[in-house]
Parts: sequence; C-alpha cells; structure tokens
Amino acid sequence: MHRIRCLTASAMGGFKINGSPRIGKGLMPNEEGLKSSNEASLPQPTQAGRIETCTELIKQAMKCLENNDRECVMKLIEELVRNQCHDGRLIGKEIADGVRDIVHELWLRSDNRCRCELLSMLRDLGISKGWVRSIFNTNTKMLNKWLVRCNINWEGRATRNDIVKRIEDLLRRMGWSEVGMCEELWQFVGVDVDEFRKYGIEPCIWLDGINELSNLRNPYWLGLRASDLAVRRCGKGVELVLRTTNTIDAVFFPMILNAIKTPNLDIILERKAPAARYVIKSIALSFRVDLGPSEWPWSIKLSADKLEKILNSLSDEGLAMFVAGMIDGDGLVLCIFEDNNAYVHVGITACKNCPKRMNLDVLRDIIARRFGIIGTINQLETADVLMFYGRNAVRLLRRIVKYVHHPLRRLRAELILAYYDGRISREELMELYKPTEYEQGKDDIKRSHGLEALARAAPQTHTHGDVNPSTNIQTPFIRNLGS
Repeated sequence: MHRIRCLTASAMGGFKINGSPRIGKGLMPNEEGLKSSNEASLPQPTQAGRIETCTELIKQAMKCLENNDRECVMKLIEELVRNQCHDGRLIGKEIADGVRDIVHELWLRSDNRCRCELLSMLRDLGISKGWVRSIFNTNTKMLNKWLVRCNINWEGRATRNDIVKRIEDLLRRMGWSEVGMCEELWQFVGVDVDEFRKYGIEPCIWLDGINELSNLRNPYWLGLRASDLAVRRCGKGVELVLRTTNTIDAVFFPMILNAIKTPNLDIILERKAPAARYVIKSIALSFRVDLGPSEWPWSIKLSADKLEKILNSLSDEGLAMFVAGMIDGDGLVLCIFEDNNAYVHVGITACKNCPKRMNLDVLRDIIARRFGIIGTINQLETADVLMFYGRNAVRLLRRIVKYVHHPLRRLRAELILAYYDGRISREELMELYKPTEYEQGKDDIKRSHGLEALARAAPQTHTHGDVNPSTNIQTPFIRNLGS
C-alpha cells in the first residue's frame, strides 16, 4: 500500500501507535529468548558498508526526484534515515548533506498535503526538530506554524485529536459505534428505529458514504457551501463552520466535518429569539474545521455566474451530489396529508436579500435542463424557496437520495420513496411519518436541544447505561472543546 493511502486509512480507521525499536542487548531470561534474539538480530554494517548503502540510496532518490515520483522519494528517505545516512557524525558530512538536499528538494516540489506527510514521517522516524529546521533554513516559530497546520505534535505528547482517537477506539471495543450513536439520536427525538426496520427502511442509512466526503472536491461540499456552510479565510488558512441549535444537526454536523478533519466546537449561549417563545435558553453549537490555504478546492466567494459555470461542468452524478449538499444545508423534505392524498414537497430556502438568493434561479434552470425536473421559486415573508412538488419532487428525490446525509431528510426521503415504490401503504406512510414531524405550538425535542442530543449520542453514553436527558445529562465527550 502506498504511504499516502496508509495515512488516510489510519486516520479514518482508528489510532495507530508505533513503538520505538528496542536497541542493544539485555540479559536473556531463557534459552527460547536467546534463540529468538539470535534469529532476529542482524550484523551491524561497517562504516564502509554503510557509506556504500547510503550512496546507492541517494542515487536512487535523485533519479526518483528527476522522474517526479514523490512516493518513491518518500520511501527512499525513510530508508536513508533508518540506515542513519542523515547523521554526519556516523557517516560523514558529505553524505549527510546529500540526504538533506533530497529532503529539501522534495519539500520544494510538494503541495501542502505532501509536506504534512513528509513532516509526519520525519517525526515518526525520530528526527529532531533542529535537523528539520536546518534543512529548511527556518526558525522554530515558522516550523511550529507548519506543525499546527498539519496537526502534528513533535513533543512526545499526544494532541487532543490523538487523545480523542485513542479513547474513541477504546469505546468502540466497549460497544460504541456510529450506528449506536444514530439509534441513540433517534430514541432521543422519539423515533422508533425498529418500527421502520420492520418495513425495510433503515433509519441510519444516512451514515452510508460519509467517508467519501473526505474528498473536498466532492460537489456535495460545494452544495453545502452554497447553503449552510460558512467558508472564510482565517490568517493564511481557511476555516469551515457549521452552526446550529437544532437537535439533529448537532449530531449530523460534526459527523460530516469529521470526514475531513476532527472539528473544534464552540458552545455559545444566545439570546432568546422572539419567535422561539417555548425555548428557555438557546444554546448554539458551532463546529469548525481549520484547513491549509490551498486545501479548499472551491471558490470562497461564490457568485451566481461562477456557480452556473461550475454546475454546467459537473456530470449528472456530480450535480446530484451538489443538490444533496444544498438539501442537507438549507433544504426541506415534506409529505403533507390531505383527505386521501399524500403531497410531497422538496425545497431549498434562501434569504431574500443575500447572495445565496441568486443561486436558486441558477439551480432551478440547471435542474430543469439536465434532469427535466421542474421547480418554482416561492416568495415568503423573509425567505424565498425553490420548491418541487408531487411527481417532480419524487423524481428529484430518486436522483439525490443516496447522497443525502441529513438524518431526518434522508429518513423522510426513504419513507416517501418506499411509498411510491409500493413497499408500504398510505396508512403505513402516515404512521411512520408522524414521529418525524416537528410539533407546532410547543417546545419540540427536535428543536433547540442540540447540546443535550450531543451529550446523549456521544461515545461515553454507551458505556454507562441509559440517561434521562431531562434529569441527568452526562458530560459529553466532545472533540476539541473550544471557547
């Protein structure tokens, strides 16, 4: 497996601890231990032999540099360090300088991602920060900026992200999982997952494919950017921010951001909104991911003309991903029951006098042209909505459903399609849809209970039994608690 793939798999799959090799000979407790040691030990090379090995490795690395084969260079740098070819005291200044030149040249030819990988590898190999500073001719402050940007700790102490990953790995062994978290969320808002599963509808299907969002070039992120995701410059980098008081979003937002990088969290006590008369205290959760200056692949300022050009360049599947991102951000999926009929509405909202409003016109026209699905823009008091009704709404859901990750909107979409596919009756649709509705005129558990939901669904709650959130909310195990 190539190194880049290994790093990605390690980040997504858990925390890997690499212990340092044991050096030297100790007392062997028994004959079996002696036999194992003799079989594992290799004769130490002479200085002449090491010089020959290092010289050959440097030649190979230079050829790989000439061919722009970065993975080959990375592999050879690792071999050079393991053979101590970088240590001038052991091997001589000329060869050590050759190793420095290779590392420096690779740094100059690499993008930010490869630079972070290079720094991580050098740290893991036990290279000192002073050696790295001497190669790049930089000071400690500048090197530390790179280490922060790459989320690398070089002091032998685990970063908060690493601690989270270690503890989460332990909790998985104790029974926690993303599906368990999903089920806990549904139980919190009063949705019986077993009832849905009786009809072949999986309430946690929104988790499928989230790992694919690790690629920021997925058009889903552009769709989320065009709706709910704030993207802004912060110093030389870029930050992505999703903010909510909503119960379901409190679990959904960190899940999708975590596909990119472990998010930070700010908990903010807001003033009570006049419209939220049933909310005693409004607690907002702001999830943030910090990126390097070139990691965000889309435009930060997104004009309607620029958006139209991008959407026209996407494939049909790419356009479906984009629409799913918009639905997950500022969208709605509704089923309204009147008499003996079920009316399906799918919409995307935007404020009246803001740049996002122009996106609705662009999206309406492109969806009509590419998919033959007709939508209309309805003007409300404070917002406008691109709406799709009836058969058009159902056709749009069929196009985008597998890319929708918002738990409630995905569940409703699956439920509606099950009805239109004849897998459930109208009566069963009504019964299953009822617990997904927001209650009007009173404090609904699905609104303004984000912090409680996050506490309820956090990994540690699955190791301590059930907790009644109204009487005893367990302290949530929250990734990187901010201010």
